[in-house]
Amino acid sequence: MHSRSSFSPSGPAASSAGGPFDSDIAIPVSVLNRTIGRLLERSFPLVWVAGEVSNFMRAASGHWYFSIKDGEAQMRCVMFRGRAQYAEFTPREGDKIEVRALVTMYEPRGEIQLNVEAVRRTGLGRLYEAFLRLKTKLEAEGLFAAERKRPLPTHPHAIGIVTSLQAAALRDVLTTLARRAPHIPIVIYPAPVQGTGAGEKLAAMIEKANARREVDVLVVCRGGGSIEDLWAFNEEVVARAIAASELPVVCGVGHETDITIADFAADVRAPTPTGAAELVSPQRTMLLRELDQRRAALARGFGRLAERRAQQLDWLARRLVSPAERLRRQRVHLQQLQARLASAGARPVRDARARFALVRLRWERWRPDLGAHRQALSGFARRLDATLARQHERHAAKVASLGARLELLSPQRTLERGYAALLDGRTGHAVRATGELKRERRYELHLAQGAADVSFGDVQPRLTDTF
Repeated sequence: MHSRSSFSPSGPAASSAGGPFDSDIAIPVSVLNRTIGRLLERSFPLVWVAGEVSNFMRAASGHWYFSIKDGEAQMRCVMFRGRAQYAEFTPREGDKIEVRALVTMYEPRGEIQLNVEAVRRTGLGRLYEAFLRLKTKLEAEGLFAAERKRPLPTHPHAIGIVTSLQAAALRDVLTTLARRAPHIPIVIYPAPVQGTGAGEKLAAMIEKANARREVDVLVVCRGGGSIEDLWAFNEEVVARAIAASELPVVCGVGHETDITIADFAADVRAPTPTGAAELVSPQRTMLLRELDQRRAALARGFGRLAERRAQQLDWLARRLVSPAERLRRQRVHLQQLQARLASAGARPVRDARARFALVRLRWERWRPDLGAHRQALSGFARRLDATLARQHERHAAKVASLGARLELLSPQRTLERGYAALLDGRTGHAVRATGELKRERRYELHLAQGAADVSFGDVQPRLTDTF
């Protein structure tokens, strides 16, 4: 028995000419099926396949097994639980569907099958493309712009509903409005919500509600369903009627996951018809509670106003006096004015006298005292004479000291001690060494008393110790 690896397409046998396997070597069926499966998965990408459902079965594991067929052929399909749980519907026998699948091989039985990743009803792809085209077109025109959205009235006087009289959504909306706001009248504008011509009739009812002007807000709603069931709300005529409406429009179509063109055109989108009813209706209990609070606040305000008026009345009553008392008060007031007038007349004289006394005092304080100044000048003169005398004495002593020092250093005193000074007759410089003596040159000899011209016939220098 050959090992499995020797028959793999990537093994040695794959290198022989003429194909992936050596025609002389027997291979197991499992290897053949696995190889075919890999070739199929590489050759066929994910594709959409259309057909009719046959032999549908949901296994206990949650996987779906069925066949998809047309008039000439069929193909087995499997959709595993991880994909099937996100499908929007469960196929039934005879349904026309489209599946997005990968062509694979079921190796144990050697059967080719489709591994389904998504499923939709036939035509949904075209509907979705039409939905995207219309959405792009209307969005480019500005029908979905946020600045054109109108706010909903806080307290509407009447609410209009555009839907079918047989729709279950109408009962939900009416029940919600009766619970939340039974005092608000309801006007129903009946129109079919699916089928041929439903879009034109919905648009006509919206225009009629705007023309009659008997409501403050419109609710356009219907229950959930497939994309075909909700297609009337994806028609351009409905979107344009909603955008042109002068009344604010709340759209509550299908379930929370259902999105239609009408949702984008409406002023407010509600997740469900019940949610739309809650958006347009104020809750009666909340209104009554707010009314009670405002009534209590108004009563408190009136009470405080009455208290302030009563206090003001008491103050005015205290100010109200008899004519005799008023005359007495005026008489007292006149006496006070007379006293103030007399005081005001005497006050300038007192002020002038006080100012005069102050000026005189200041003048007396600042008048010069000549005797004190003379005495001060005499003191300054004596101090100046004493200072000059001391300064003269110091200078005289200093001159005497300097004269003594000069006398001590005088050349004459040196000559008197027995020394002589010998000067060169030509240059007048002092001769300080025997080497400077020249024969037959005239020199000047200075002594303590007088001077003489001398010359030397023969100069014999000798070394002597200096004193």
